[in-house]
Amino acid sequence: QVQLVESGGGLVQPGGSLRLSCAAAGRTFSIFAMGWFRQAPGKERESVAAISWSGGSPSYADSVKGRFTMSRDNAKSTAYLQMNSLKPEDTAIYYCAAYTSNSKNMGYDSWGQGTQVTVSS
Repeated sequence: QVQLVESGGGLVQPGGSLRLSCAAAGRTFSIFAMGWFRQAPGKERESVAAISWSGGSPSYADSVKGRFTMSRDNAKSTAYLQMNSLKPEDTAIYYCAAYTSNSKNMGYDSWGQGTQVTVSS
């Protein structure tokens, strides 16, 4: 199976930037797509961005469109999330996920443990 590890979270002032990384290990050849999700206190987990591993443009939630940019590096088996113009409402635990050939429901089947992003002055 694919193992995912997020990194790059931290405390940032409003208007600041962070770059999250999601490193995949294991059967990385089986990855079809990767996505970023977040869960804020008291809220449900929501999709932030997603990208196909074989091409195409990333998709974004309306709340982050124009501020966040997702990218991938297939050679490094790593996905990134560049977050600019951060707002306090972006505060959440950010998770990466992978949709692989092992998926039984045509959905994300591998998840990282999350990295905390806190936007505060």
